[in-house]
Amino acid sequence: MSRLWTALTVTAFMLFAGAATAEERWQTLPEPAPMPKAEESGYAPVNGIQMYYAVYGKGDPVLLIHGGLGHADIWSSQVTELAKTHKVIVADSRGHGRSTRTEEPFGYDLMASDYVALLDHLKIDKTALVGWSDGGIIGIDLAMSHPDRLTRVFAQAANVTTDGVDPGVLTNKTFAAYIERSGRDYKKLSKTPDQYDAFVGQISKMWETQPNWNKEQIAKITTPIAVVAGDHDEAIKREHTDAMAKMIPGAAEVILPNASHFAMLQAPDEYNKAVLDFIDAK
Repeated sequence: MSRLWTALTVTAFMLFAGAATAEERWQTLPEPAPMPKAEESGYAPVNGIQMYYAVYGKGDPVLLIHGGLGHADIWSSQVTELAKTHKVIVADSRGHGRSTRTEEPFGYDLMASDYVALLDHLKIDKTALVGWSDGGIIGIDLAMSHPDRLTRVFAQAANVTTDGVDPGVLTNKTFAAYIERSGRDYKKLSKTPDQYDAFVGQISKMWETQPNWNKEQIAKITTPIAVVAGDHDEAIKREHTDAMAKMIPGAAEVILPNASHFAMLQAPDEYNKAVLDFIDAK
């Protein structure tokens, strides 16, 4: 993934030059709307970091976990809808957004343990989980390591081995735009705004080798999981998504039409319906 990062940053602006005048929805990267007012927000001391979180609404809990280089505020459309019927928890993963980091190497097991500690801090015993990209991977990690804390996992644009990443993402302009936006957001939100490159370097070391779960590990999952992807995902191979759905016992596979890796921004209404249909299923 460090090579992916380098290639994307070098080509980010070049890729826009030949863009078509009329883009399909799955080629766009809409700006998230402002977040609604939180009922509770703050910083939880977990695993040596200060982890930013916010809580909205009332009802059965659902935890939303963003993707790599992102932050909690990308979930604004989901928070607004889900909070009508659920207690919605969002957070910035370690080193992302407003949360701090340490020099400890990044790993999905560590990041999963951060979220368990956050749930403990909020006194939430069990929750549904919606994860996007790295957030989906963290959700699958939790399904293996802490299934007692989960009711269901909606894992969108996740992979379980590094070869699930599509090398075509290296030349994708939508993904390049996301990388550029993430850098700008980091400077606005982070307590260490001048350390974006150091943060990216640190998390890139994780992406080079993780996740790397085998079929035997995946086959032990008992938590109900939806394996979800946009039909034009730039980063995750479709055949990998299909294979994941077959490997995870009882998994549902949901393919969102005319959407990409950034489906929650491109198609919020369809995304929210898919989430609610799954997490509220009896």
